[in-house]
Amino acid sequence: MLTFFKRYNLTILIGILAIVMWALVTKYATWINPVIFPEPLVVVESFVAKFGELVGGVGSSMKLLIPGFFGALLAGIVFGLFFGLNKRSREILMPYFHALSPIPPTLFIPYAIALLPTFQTASMSLIFIGAFWPIFLGTIHGVLLIDKHFLDNAKSLGLKGPEFLFYVVLPASAPHILSGASTSLGMSFLILTIAEMFGASSGMGFFIQYYSDFSQYHYVLAGIIFNSIIIVTVMVIFEKIKKRLLFWTNLKAD
Repeated sequence: MLTFFKRYNLTILIGILAIVMWALVTKYATWINPVIFPEPLVVVESFVAKFGELVGGVGSSMKLLIPGFFGALLAGIVFGLFFGLNKRSREILMPYFHALSPIPPTLFIPYAIALLPTFQTASMSLIFIGAFWPIFLGTIHGVLLIDKHFLDNAKSLGLKGPEFLFYVVLPASAPHILSGASTSLGMSFLILTIAEMFGASSGMGFFIQYYSDFSQYHYVLAGIIFNSIIIVTVMVIFEKIKKRLLFWTNLKAD
């Protein structure tokens, strides 16, 4: 615990200063609308009052995020390995990958709503699309950057098929795969929140949209802060897992 505070003392200090500034500005600045920008204590009271509803919203959101993200993780790695190891297929289709990957997933909302039967399947599909490309392209990039001597040594040892894939290619390209997965996870939360703000009946994004419709901004701010805490917690856990998986890299000591 002492190590934690020594490492993040400046980070904690910046957070405390930001809260103090917030309290002073909302209390003394007459040009601030108190309905839109309530005092910190009011937001804390709202947070406590709606804690059960916020936690329930996380459960609803995870039902959409987990299938979409892990589906994209599996598909991105499988197809990324295929195109990373097959030069001719990669050369033929890479221009299409570069053309499709920058398209924001939210542009597919009209098609997702029109073609898919429920809000849940439409949301999971959008999360899948948004999360797929960073993992897919990260996997291809990781395979292409494997040292040629490393591959030659593996082949000279007689490794091929699943052994070559699981003991050589996957570990060597793992840093780029997990880097893409980290980007995808952040993108998944972004798409999830947008989707829930427009069509859900529960969830993290729905909570914010619902109370903003009634101009209850103290609940809106409580929801934004709660969402941020959940996202930071998930990302920190993911980074811990990533460091453990990549134990041979410099990330372990970071």
